[in-house]
Amino acid sequence: MNAPTPGGANAPTTTGATTDGTAAAAARAEWRIGLACALAIVALWTGFNLVARWGLTGGLTPWDLAFLRYTVAGVCALPLLWRYGMGGLALGRGLVLMLFAGFGFGLFAYNGFARAPVAHGGVLLAGMLPFMTAFGAWLVLGEGWPRRRVVSLLIVAAGVALLAGPVLLADAMPGAWFGDLLFLGGSSSWATYTILCRLWRVPPVPATIAVCVLAAPIYAPIYWLFLPKTIATATLFEIAFQGIYQGLVAVVVALFVYTRALTALGPAPLTTITASVPALTALLGWLILSEPLAPGQMAGVLMVSAGIVVGVGRLRLR
Repeated sequence: MNAPTPGGANAPTTTGATTDGTAAAAARAEWRIGLACALAIVALWTGFNLVARWGLTGGLTPWDLAFLRYTVAGVCALPLLWRYGMGGLALGRGLVLMLFAGFGFGLFAYNGFARAPVAHGGVLLAGMLPFMTAFGAWLVLGEGWPRRRVVSLLIVAAGVALLAGPVLLADAMPGAWFGDLLFLGGSSSWATYTILCRLWRVPPVPATIAVCVLAAPIYAPIYWLFLPKTIATATLFEIAFQGIYQGLVAVVVALFVYTRALTALGPAPLTTITASVPALTALLGWLILSEPLAPGQMAGVLMVSAGIVVGVGRLRLR
């Protein structure tokens, strides 16, 4: 007869514990990647707001910036298309993603910056994104509103209101209200892209390829034939700088990083983090573009930061 093993049939095993520990470690690593990507997006989007506004005050039209954005992004994404194709993403879905993240966001944003100060864009493009995304995630994805998320959104809303009040009511530019409406259109377009990527489970590379490659062949002929342009009078430095930032940095890099963060964190935590963009945009707009910043808005910066900590600081790993 064989000797019984110590502990008999009920002896504990380490296989399950090891598997659970490995999964938890992988989840923590994924969360850290998502957080790093989200913070990178904050920097990239803040730069986008400032660079776009600077380009428009320098004489380029919104249509010029859009042409540089789509053309440079399309050329830069061609190697990805050659290597990966569409990555299994159906052409119809790719066109829908391009419609919202490409045409919808870009054209609304650039025309908004032509009519309103940069701080308006910071508040309405990224500041409204958490609320539009949370509503879309509830409506389309069936995501609930836990108590922590509600508290976080309320704090962020209070902070955005403190930032937005003096900025929006000042109306520093004639017709800024119309620019504000365009910014809301841009924010809703990006929120739609966010929800669709989550709904269709689109990985970062195919999403980037679709938005970058599909926009230029459609937009470029329309731009050259019908839209107002001043690109011929711009300096080579302006064209190169705007092309590199708007096309390569703000589209190819930012789109991949954003979609990677979306995969890791989900729409609600990610857009809560990006709500810090209005604060940074307002501060840097004051420092770099000499656009005024009311003293009370500093409280809004702190409130938005607090809302992000509440919403993301103790995000539970799933």
